[in-house]
Amino acid sequence: MPAARTFLTHPDPLTREVARNYAGGAFLMDNGDGLQWYSVEGRAVLPLTEADGLHVPRRLRRELKHFEPRVDTAFAQVVAGCRGELPGSPPRDGEWISDELADLYLHLHAQGLAHSFEVWRGGQLAGGVLGLALGGAFIAESKFHRVTNASKAALILLAAHLHARGFTLLDAQIQNPHIETLGVREIGNDTYGALLGAALPLDVSL
Repeated sequence: MPAARTFLTHPDPLTREVARNYAGGAFLMDNGDGLQWYSVEGRAVLPLTEADGLHVPRRLRRELKHFEPRVDTAFAQVVAGCRGELPGSPPRDGEWISDELADLYLHLHAQGLAHSFEVWRGGQLAGGVLGLALGGAFIAESKFHRVTNASKAALILLAAHLHARGFTLLDAQIQNPHIETLGVREIGNDTYGALLGAALPLDVSL
């Protein structure tokens, strides 16, 4: 995987624009008015290890062995799952991943910027996380499940995978009760900016 600087100076202007805005702390959503850049006052960050605060509930820990993690083997399916359009995935509230944004994710995946971290069970895609990787930062855009606890398992296994690969930041963007149970904490923009700034120069591979 190319380092962050490759995307920040990418010959494709769309990829370059997206990379530079994410490197500046913004993220894309479509809340019905077309694609727009957003920022929030606090960012939700998932610790990569239990020593740093990652919480793995006892029951979920027992279930992790039943999930097989994979990277980028079913990207389009993960996008569909995050939109609630994959058979077996729950319908989603709202449509912030519009057709235009879904097409953009596919474009960014072809350029090597967007990725899917998947969990499989019994040979079937059980859930996954959609995100962008810039240097040592993984910005999680969305997640989904088709099997109970699969999205939580995907986040926990993603954290372990990132840590093993030398990543230092897993950005979950916006806090919610579902991910808070895993130890996700909200940090201020200054702290987030420092963590992101330290992660961007890292030359690591997903």
